[in-house]
Amino acid sequence: MSQHYSIIVGSMLGASEYVAEALEAEITAKGDTCELHFDPKLSDINKASTWIVCTSTHGAGELPDNIQPFANELQSTDLSDTKSYVIGLGDTSYDTFCHGALSMASILKAQGATLLSEPHLIDVLNHPIPEENAVEWFKDTIVA
Repeated sequence: MSQHYSIIVGSMLGASEYVAEALEAEITAKGDTCELHFDPKLSDINKASTWIVCTSTHGAGELPDNIQPFANELQSTDLSDTKSYVIGLGDTSYDTFCHGALSMASILKAQGATLLSEPHLIDVLNHPIPEENAVEWFKDTIVA
């Protein structure tokens, strides 16, 4: 049975977009379907799909500008039927490492969404091509 994914992207400089596109390629290669949301709006996203929120962290631990309105929308939405994964990109040299992704995971949980795994946090210092790490994680975690 085919699975449908919605990849929700929070990005300032583009790295999360590369990760999302690499995951989309992996998902479709496995015969599943996928939609990318680079300017996410709750009304555009299928709540019955499996969500993969892929976001970087901006500034002093905030979500990127493009995903902040979506995060605000979620805070007044029942997500009890939503299954999700969270992937964070960050730099461990900052004390706010992946706070954007951790914030999204907290919002999803608070609104009743089921997190299907712990957030996958990618340190770009150790993984300069984060999409490779994300695809390996996807293969091990989601497809297995």
